[in-house]
Amino acid sequence: MTSVTKRNALDPKDKLFAQRIYLFLGSLFITSLVVSNLIFQKFFYWYPLDIEIFGSKLFEISVGILPYPITFLITDLISEIYGKKKANDIVVAGIFASVFSLFIILVANVAPATSWSYVNDNLFNTVFGNSTIAVFASMVTYLLAQLIDIQIYHFWKRYTKGKKLWLRNNFSTWFSQFVDTFTILILLSSFGIIPWENFKGLLISGFLFKVLIAALDTPLLYLGVYLFKKRFNLKTNQEIEIL
Repeated sequence: MTSVTKRNALDPKDKLFAQRIYLFLGSLFITSLVVSNLIFQKFFYWYPLDIEIFGSKLFEISVGILPYPITFLITDLISEIYGKKKANDIVVAGIFASVFSLFIILVANVAPATSWSYVNDNLFNTVFGNSTIAVFASMVTYLLAQLIDIQIYHFWKRYTKGKKLWLRNNFSTWFSQFVDTFTILILLSSFGIIPWENFKGLLISGFLFKVLIAALDTPLLYLGVYLFKKRFNLKTNQEIEIL
């Protein structure tokens, strides 16, 4: 194994540019996380194969799963370019954003609707009433899965001496996404949000969908790393140090 090195020789202009990119990636990460919590109650189907698993069609999954893999792609990219600490900082920011969004939803749900409001109290509660449980479940699973993802990613980065990007991207994502899918379905089923009879089908469909997305986003990670290394003249195992 080998350790990473920091590239400190960036001029102020490049350092500011690197900082702005980090903030941009962080905003995409937080938006994807918060939105996935808000839209999770709608389920959709995608039938590339006519396969049933435990009585359910393969890939009958929540729309909340659509933006969620983006968070793992971004943390892997940040881990690769900015380092483990900056990836963990984004995770903490995501937790804060989730808690704050939950607070806003709770206040909005308590506020009484007017008689002429297009969205009345019952409709609002139907759409957002379960968001409290969803955000709680998401925070628990998200924190666990992201920390696992970052730890595994950096283990393989050290072990491969900064090579085999595809390996650490997929290995870290596959394991952490299984933990994420399993844990959140356990919590949502325990709270009565999802029927237990759908648990096995949703677990397999959700995990396989995330594995597929992880494989498809590997070229995007390679592209992102290539552009960063070219723009900031980074060598293998070098990371950008920002404030």
